[in-house]
Amino acid sequence: MEPGETELAALARELDEELDVRIEPGSAMHLCRLQVGRGEESVHFSAWIVRDWEGTPTNAAPEEHDEIRWFRSEELPPLTHEPVRTAVMEAMRGARA
Repeated sequence: MEPGETELAALARELDEELDVRIEPGSAMHLCRLQVGRGEESVHFSAWIVRDWEGTPTNAAPEEHDEIRWFRSEELPPLTHEPVRTAVMEAMRGARA
């Protein structure tokens, strides 16, 4: 996140920069937030569901990502930080309830 930027503003900026899509703030629902590690080694994750956007998702940052793909929640691949995958899966189940 940029200094002074909200999570929602960072989400909108990153989606525009990396996927070439634009979102309306009301179309994004926050799922969960998780911190892995401590101190300078810590990594903060925030997961969102975005239901509506403008544009077609494309890999607009190929220097950062090998590919982009859609996954069903049960097909979500293992992540480097398994606690993040677990938290996202649990939050997605709760969002559907």
